[in-house]
Amino acid sequence: MSTTPTTSTDAALTAGVPTPPRRPGDRIFSGAATAAGIGILVLLAGVAIFLLQEAWPAIKAAPEDIPGGTGLVDFIAPLAFGTVLGAVIAIVLAVPMAVAVALFITDYAPRRIANTLSYVIDLLAAVPSIVYGLWGIAVLGPAALGIQTWLADHLGFLPFFAGPVSTTGRTMLVVGVVLAVMILPIITAVTREVFARTPRIHREGALALGATRWEMIRMTVLPFGRSAVISASMLGLGRALGETMAVAIILSVSGVVTFNLISSTNPSTIAANIALDFPESSGLDVNALIASGLALFAITLVVNMAARAVITRNEDASR
Repeated sequence: MSTTPTTSTDAALTAGVPTPPRRPGDRIFSGAATAAGIGILVLLAGVAIFLLQEAWPAIKAAPEDIPGGTGLVDFIAPLAFGTVLGAVIAIVLAVPMAVAVALFITDYAPRRIANTLSYVIDLLAAVPSIVYGLWGIAVLGPAALGIQTWLADHLGFLPFFAGPVSTTGRTMLVVGVVLAVMILPIITAVTREVFARTPRIHREGALALGATRWEMIRMTVLPFGRSAVISASMLGLGRALGETMAVAIILSVSGVVTFNLISSTNPSTIAANIALDFPESSGLDVNALIASGLALFAITLVVNMAARAVITRNEDASR
């Protein structure tokens, strides 16, 4: 039986139906959303232009006029290295713990314990960074001396734990742990909410087929929340890259490039260096500091663009 007449009739009827007018609320919301998106792009471009204008005198200045006397690249490179190193340590420590805490809250803990733990984790995000810094220098640093000594004695053949161990505990390893605690609530909150929204039919289907609880999590919850874990990790990484006061309080910096995480010779970070040196700087020194801020802006932008690309690829692969 041919369906061509019916199809033609339906098309004709559909073509004759007028499009319903958009309500004023729809037009207002659409315009506000569009304006917000454009405003973010304009703001981002404005920040980039401002940083580039203020950093330009340092970019074109002679190397001997830059702090350190060896050029702008040599001034920024150790700071960028310390920034990335501390953030990577924080991510390596925080992401597995955050995912484990999120899974415990959503799939293992009783409801009352899960709610209480969720509130406690969320409250960690409200603690000021200077408090974390004081905790790191007064409590965590001295407490970590024994662990750092053990690492130097047993894993000293690795460049990360070559030593000699700092007697104060003010090391890059302690900074990484403090940053991990600081970004833990961010990663946990995002992953927890997405894990909790895993379709129940997927969970029950896996259990009905004989999967254990862990197998169910591995086959349904983790794949469903993979993009959320990546997004949350990038949010935490952005916080770790830009952290200022905690790093400035804890680290005893020497402006070098080293992978040694437990010695008293530590690289600084861009944000901490700006916070410490900006009040006493003037002239070209200020431009050099702003140039380092431009480098931090570029690092953060590249990291977020890479994360967005990974998330998009995962979403396309899951369709």
